[in-house]
Amino acid sequence: MTAADTRPGGPGSGHGEGDGTAPGPGTAKETDVKPRGSRHELGISAELTELAKVRQWVRVVLRDFPANVVTTAVMVVDELTSNALRHGRAPYHLRLLTGAAKLRIEVDDAGGEPARRRTPSDQGGRGLLLVERCAAAWGQLRRAGGKTLWAELTTDPDPAGAPG
Repeated sequence: MTAADTRPGGPGSGHGEGDGTAPGPGTAKETDVKPRGSRHELGISAELTELAKVRQWVRVVLRDFPANVVTTAVMVVDELTSNALRHGRAPYHLRLLTGAAKLRIEVDDAGGEPARRRTPSDQGGRGLLLVERCAAAWGQLRRAGGKTLWAELTTDPDPAGAPG
């Protein structure tokens, strides 16, 4: 695993590239949330055992966020990363972009096939449904050399401000 912190909006982040999805309900009030603005990156190997390391990394990066935001972020990152590891191709790269009222999660892989929701079964198919339920907005960007799946969470400390 490799990690780096830089400022948001850098090249290749997908941040600020027309995502085509309007934000969902429940926006944080600027006075309720401390201003934040950082970019955290993590590269991982193709092993499913990396998921535990990814979850811990998210908890450390988001340690100053409300507990409900951290819990949801861990779940969403786990699902997007699991999807990339199972259905995408290496290299894999994760980003957390924090802002005053939202958290953007991005997971890159080199797979050319777009991610798609599947019919839930005993073998899976619930991951993107879970992401859809938890995120204010989510989607994917095709890029040279693969795709980026992204999700945005509100950072409202009030659980009533969360989607759903």
